[in-house]
Amino acid sequence: MKLLKSCKHKGLSSRASLSFVLGVFVFAGCGITSRKAVAQESSRSPSGLLELSTTAFTLSLNKSSQTAKILSPASDPEFNYTTGEWSDVRKGDGYYELGDVNFRVKTSEDEKWTSYSTATRRKSVKALSGSGDGVLAAASLNSTLPDDLPLRVTRYWENKDGKLVLRFELINESDKNVEIGALGIPMIFNNILHEKHLDEVHKENVFFDPYIGMDAGYLQAVRLSGEGPVLLVLPHNKTPFEAYRPLLDDPMPRGITFEGFHEWMVHSKAYAENEWSDAEQWNQPTSVSLSPGETYSTGVEFVLADNVQTVEETLIKHDRPVAVGFPGYVLPKDVNGSLFIKYGKNIQSVEVEPEGALSVDEGGETPGGWKKYLVNGEKWGRARLSITYDDGTLQTINYKVIKPEEDVVADNGRFLTIKQWFDEEDDPFGRNPSVITYDYEEKKQVTQDGRVWIAGLSDEGGAGSWLNAIMKQLVQPDPEEVAKMEDFVNQTMWGGIQYSEGEHKYGVRKSLFYYEPDSMPEGTYSDDINYNTWAAWSKEASETVGRSYNYPHVTAAHWVMYRLARNYKGLVTQRNWEWYLENAFHTAIAMVEQAPHYAQFGQMEGTIFILVLNDLKREGWTDLAQKLESTMRERAEH
Repeated sequence: MKLLKSCKHKGLSSRASLSFVLGVFVFAGCGITSRKAVAQESSRSPSGLLELSTTAFTLSLNKSSQTAKILSPASDPEFNYTTGEWSDVRKGDGYYELGDVNFRVKTSEDEKWTSYSTATRRKSVKALSGSGDGVLAAASLNSTLPDDLPLRVTRYWENKDGKLVLRFELINESDKNVEIGALGIPMIFNNILHEKHLDEVHKENVFFDPYIGMDAGYLQAVRLSGEGPVLLVLPHNKTPFEAYRPLLDDPMPRGITFEGFHEWMVHSKAYAENEWSDAEQWNQPTSVSLSPGETYSTGVEFVLADNVQTVEETLIKHDRPVAVGFPGYVLPKDVNGSLFIKYGKNIQSVEVEPEGALSVDEGGETPGGWKKYLVNGEKWGRARLSITYDDGTLQTINYKVIKPEEDVVADNGRFLTIKQWFDEEDDPFGRNPSVITYDYEEKKQVTQDGRVWIAGLSDEGGAGSWLNAIMKQLVQPDPEEVAKMEDFVNQTMWGGIQYSEGEHKYGVRKSLFYYEPDSMPEGTYSDDINYNTWAAWSKEASETVGRSYNYPHVTAAHWVMYRLARNYKGLVTQRNWEWYLENAFHTAIAMVEQAPHYAQFGQMEGTIFILVLNDLKREGWTDLAQKLESTMRERAEH
């Protein structure tokens, strides 16, 4: 596995890029000091660190800022959830750390909000002593905040009932009412993958996921290895998880190997009135007003779940409301949904917004003590279910109600095979006929792109559309659409995207589109597109077969045509079912034989190989089934 030291990959979407990283390799950072030079932080002399501990955690704070440099599970002190290994890079003004706080305030005389952040201007905070039982460390933060702030801000690291607590106390020291329109607690955990081998990433890094469910909200940080323990961030007392704001002002460059940080927003009204005014919020934006001398306390708790499978169990153990929805929270109108709730308090009320968007009926209680609700979508669009418990706890659950499943799938097929159907007879790249990438904002097909695979019917960005179109036929075949996809498979994919003869037979090329202006007629390429990047592959580069990620798509296309030919009379006319199933087998094997380097790792859409294997066995093609199974078993064991 190689490290590709390049920073020209920012064209990929963030989520696609993460799949790319996890499945393949990790790119080096751009303009970032070598992590090997900064990974010494946790092993340095502790003179600059304040060492603390609870039953579950070891915690090391920077003595100057009292922000967290090391947060480790007591059971595994070598693992650090925070970004301490990047301390030599992430230092100085603007770099967020766990323990910082952001807020926007205005007095009763102000018209506009004023923003404040403890990360903006780094200065030593004033350590406080004798702050009460359970306090591990406390500090006044006003020395690192502007002088015009009408609030006194104190931060506490506490050990409460065995739980590690990060708490902030804000006191209105002015003679006017002060409204806090935004308050955010940055969640700074180590998702920086720069310059790391995949094994290092699995061992050292986390990804995190939020549930912005108000008082029931939480954030989980899971190791990339999938192993426990899992870090859970929970509300402390009344600290609703109202919104999740990206910290775009953090100076560290974002890209494929670092997606950036976010903050847990307790209040978001000031953003809803300004930057977010054109967007519908997931939760009702709130603020809090403090009269002169009034104190406001808010914070989060850190606890550990043994593993991913016990997250819900751990939440229940810590008296948090837990909701589990089936089949999920995107709810077609013709699907009967279920919602299971478990909490130690009775439900006082259930409210739906907008009114009538969902129907919610009680469905009894399970043997395990979960309260069941029957949920059905009634109005298209977003819907919020707000559950209030007897103790005043508010839990919100957001749904997206969509058309009936049958209508959604039919709409999908029509759009793909009409709006995205590309059949320009003289296309010099041989992409016709096909379902080509579509720019919905521009309302037009994408026939050129500086990332050539986007317009070249391959990889995720280019193959996604035609893969979508052909998979649609598996569950809802339409004769006209099937005929088009049959033409695509036999005219464009077979012999085009996939080699049909020669030494690379069954191999899948990287892209049909390529950038080679010297060999193409003048005017072939647009002057408005930047082709001066690594992503503008030449003809020779586009014809190579070493990218294993393209093979599952082609395997799936053959397999769907096999299923359609096998299960319906007269629907598939150009070839028999045996040809398609055999080609699906050969494509799967070709991935390992012709793209061996990347094929040794996980593949996006790799489930297709199991489906092909099952059908080979059912058809009695024992020799092929055994070869496919043994080939894929080697990958699984690796």
